[in-house]
Amino acid sequence: MKQTSQSIRRSANRLVLIRDTIFIGIVLGLPFGLGTAPAIFRDGDVSWHLAAGKWILTNARIPMADPFSFSAAGHRWIDTEWLAEIIYALGFEIAGYAGVAAIVAATLIALNAIVFFFLERRASFPLLLIALLTMDVVLAPFVLARPHVLAWPLLAGWTIILLKYAEKGRPPPLWSVLILVGWANLHASFALAAPIAIALGLDCMIAEGWQTLRQWVTFGAASLAALLLNANGVAGWVQPFHISGLEMLSVIGEWQAASIQNTPVFFVVLIAGTGALLRLGVRVPIGRLCLLLTTLSMALLHVRHESAFIIIAACILPPLVPSDATAGSSPTLLLLGAVPLLLVRMLLPLSPPESRSNPWHLLAAAPRGLREQPVFNSYSFGGPLILAGIRPYIDGRAEMYGDPFVLDYKKIVDGDMIRFDRAVDHYHIRWTVLSNDDSKLIKNLDSSPEWRRLYSDQVGVIHVRK
Repeated sequence: MKQTSQSIRRSANRLVLIRDTIFIGIVLGLPFGLGTAPAIFRDGDVSWHLAAGKWILTNARIPMADPFSFSAAGHRWIDTEWLAEIIYALGFEIAGYAGVAAIVAATLIALNAIVFFFLERRASFPLLLIALLTMDVVLAPFVLARPHVLAWPLLAGWTIILLKYAEKGRPPPLWSVLILVGWANLHASFALAAPIAIALGLDCMIAEGWQTLRQWVTFGAASLAALLLNANGVAGWVQPFHISGLEMLSVIGEWQAASIQNTPVFFVVLIAGTGALLRLGVRVPIGRLCLLLTTLSMALLHVRHESAFIIIAACILPPLVPSDATAGSSPTLLLLGAVPLLLVRMLLPLSPPESRSNPWHLLAAAPRGLREQPVFNSYSFGGPLILAGIRPYIDGRAEMYGDPFVLDYKKIVDGDMIRFDRAVDHYHIRWTVLSNDDSKLIKNLDSSPEWRRLYSDQVGVIHVRK
């Protein structure tokens, strides 16, 4: 009998060890790997966000007009992501790109931990692991050192708080709307807060009765007030809706429609997940179903919204699958593993590889006198130019430049020399720095008697006006 008890204890200890090992690997190891890969710097917008954060720290205020470009200098700029920019800039000031990578890794760990500790009491361990792995795989193409990543834990946290209190038959306490104050100053995805609250509030009232309607209305009003507590006030609140209506979105990669060609993993997960839910006969309450269909339609319309859909789905769907849930993983275990890893990441130097998002050699080849002259640049080079102290023609703040300017720019890089010459004369452009992807314009400049090639490498080309 004693041997049997010892055997049972040993088996239980082995199971705990296996569980904790898997827990550390999924909640700590995978997010850390995604967050510290050099690929997080593969977008030129990373650079202008760092420059904006440095500007805010230096000037102790949030810019209300463009301080960076020459083509839109002084134009009104609604910077809805100023808080995220400060966070990244602080990491950059402390430890360079390694500090930025540590922030991204910490954010992804926080996201996975938030979802894990919510689901472990509501889903079986295998289902929990599938949910987390699926979420991370779909998120992987969107993991960048940009503000939207910092908003992911808040998106998950907001959804989970509403789910928890909906289970109790009432809205969350009013203090929980403080999440929205931070979210509204981090990233424009705060607009998702309203449909999430409406959907889960509707399910709660359908399940528990409509006597809590007044409480939910009060909570909704407090949420709206919290969203208005942003640096730009009402203008900041409506900014996401303004951006979503711009004509230029069709020419910006992250705003293009989702397809099997650009995000095949998302469609595999979508088809497999839908099939599994149908096979298991999972019933989704009407509010949650409407929320999932709304965010899915957003994801199909604009590829950038795939991340929001998968985070919301990872929080909502697993608890609906009948299973035996058990809890046991320790937040302390996660903390003990995360802190030293993040410190090591900050201490080890990191430099993004040369690319069109980080054209270091190309920019270094521009003579100092030329750097102070107006330049026509590729869209992806705008951020690196700003970080290097060079005023760009255009950068990733497309909504600030406006539809006519951006669409005109697109025609120029597609080889329209009449429009290019018009821009040269209007802005007194003296040089160009173009990505090799803009081959049509590069070819036209190479054959033009008014321009000569100054420098070229595997990333791009510099031309100067004769």
